[in-house]
Amino acid sequence: MSHMRPEKLAYTVEETAELLSLSRAHVYRLLDRRELESILVGRSRRITSKQLGDFLARLEQDKSFESKFWLPKH
Repeated sequence: MSHMRPEKLAYTVEETAELLSLSRAHVYRLLDRRELESILVGRSRRITSKQLGDFLARLEQDKSFESKFWLPKH
């Protein structure tokens, strides 16, 4: 019988960057601009699964929001 790990409830900035295939600096910029929300646990910043899901849902729904972050500027 295999032991399954439950889904993580919150991720570090580094883990979030890896999940999104972004740099750590890019995730911090998203946090600074409040496009990606986070919580503080003591002095540690965490991005919850819900916050990450909400961020991705906004990108899927709002193409102008998506283009601000993902398409090169000419």
